Amino acid sequence: MTQLEAARAGTITPAMRRVAERERRTPEEIRDAVATGRVVIPANLHHLPTDLGGDASGRLDPIGIGRLLTTKINANLGTSPDHSCKEEEQVKMDLAVRYGADAVMDLSTGGDLDEIRTHLIAHATVPLGTVPIYEMICDRRIEDLTYDDILAVIEKQARQGVDFFTVHAGILREHLPLAARRTAGIVSRGGSLLAAWMDHHGKQNPMYELFDELCDILRLHDVSFSLGDGLRPGCLADASDEAQFAELRTIGELVQRAQAKGCQVIVEGPGHVPYDQIEHNMRMEEEICNGAPFYVLGPVVTDIAPGYDHITSAIGATAAAYHGASFLCYVTPAEHLALPGPDDVREGVVAHRIAAHAADVARGLPGARDPDDAISRARVEFDWEAQMNLALDATRARQIRQHAGPEDDYCSMCGREWCAVRRSRDVLRKHGQPQPGKVS
Repeated sequence: MTQLEAARAGTITPAMRRVAERERRTPEEIRDAVATGRVVIPANLHHLPTDLGGDASGRLDPIGIGRLLTTKINANLGTSPDHSCKEEEQVKMDLAVRYGADAVMDLSTGGDLDEIRTHLIAHATVPLGTVPIYEMICDRRIEDLTYDDILAVIEKQARQGVDFFTVHAGILREHLPLAARRTAGIVSRGGSLLAAWMDHHGKQNPMYELFDELCDILRLHDVSFSLGDGLRPGCLADASDEAQFAELRTIGELVQRAQAKGCQVIVEGPGHVPYDQIEHNMRMEEEICNGAPFYVLGPVVTDIAPGYDHITSAIGATAAAYHGASFLCYVTPAEHLALPGPDDVREGVVAHRIAAHAADVARGLPGARDPDDAISRARVEFDWEAQMNLALDATRARQIRQHAGPEDDYCSMCGREWCAVRRSRDVLRKHGQPQPGKVS
């Protein structure tokens, strides 16, 4: 039984109780949101510990994804044909989780993919996702991919414990002429592969044709769908075009079909989007996909900043999370340039953790602003240790502070005599003290 099926039956699972505990919500609130498909708990039965309802001694600590809850972020990992090392991918995963990633995706395309995947799952305390089509074509041309190949890889990865799959079932043959009008065409790897398959065979997308069979496999292991946007815009010029929204309408249909089969569903979104179009994109997904959690890549809000796309993405991600997204896929400084290394992973995670937190504060989620208020009090009191402990990236904060010298009651920005915080604190404390003979 999936988390969705249990919730519809009125059952509060151990995983739901754990999510409620983490989110300051009641178990009943979590159950009811899961039952409607507006909260998803990606937790494969083979990754989830037995005391939380799984059938394995897994390491997963379940999370919930949805508008009721705090905004979650994902960090992409993975090897390439030019560079493959499972230990390095674990270092990236551990770094990502340390700095605030709520989930990771293994997008490996080089090396022993089974070995890399099972190694990461065995060490992952957060949900782990994959894009199964990458493995499907590692030892064959995309044109040679068969329906049996697709089902075999999906079944194998589900049994290994993958918690969510990106499946590009929404890009259809009739959408290809729309994509041909674009500046950047199809920038999704999965989308481009399936476009090539459809073009070669003159047939419909096999993921769409096999969707009911995929649902049966995912339901058996409680793997969540992450319905991929194979036609996401890859530049501002292509944002919010006919191709993007045609695919989104197909994805809306697939959301209903998957949920009817008892499967949990997340919907993936753009991409590169001008800032002023982000709210409209979030509203479109909410309407078309019946409130299924929206998982966005950025969006990147300008195309001119290679090397700084963790920033262009975090700007868009804050707006997306405020207006409707529940799950943010990080972008690193290496985006569009190279395979990200450990430092890129750290910077990408921190940038998107900031974006998620800023949106949660703006949305007024319970307790979201507590750490901001705590660090503000610590700043006024020049409690440097408390500030470091509350910082999202304490390591970097300590490194910068070390250059400021040993002073305790000011920083090197202004120096002691120009320190506004120290000066105003001394003055305002006098005005805030009760006067003799007065009742405070």
